[in-house]
Amino acid sequence: MAKIKIDKDRCKGCYLCVVNCPNALIKISESMNVKGVKAAYFSGSSKCTGCAMCAVICPDCGITVFK
Repeated sequence: MAKIKIDKDRCKGCYLCVVNCPNALIKISESMNVKGVKAAYFSGSSKCTGCAMCAVICPDCGITVFK
């Protein structure tokens, strides 16, 4: 089982990770981060395969994938 850690304060709200997650496990938060955007977050599902598409696509290097 893989786990994703998203640095919410690095998130600029492009949501590329949300769109590119093959299992739709990354969601958009209702609360704002320090940049004033609704940051992405990992839903914590055990369905994560650790493909790392989210980490690769993130332009701010704000996502780490642990397998």
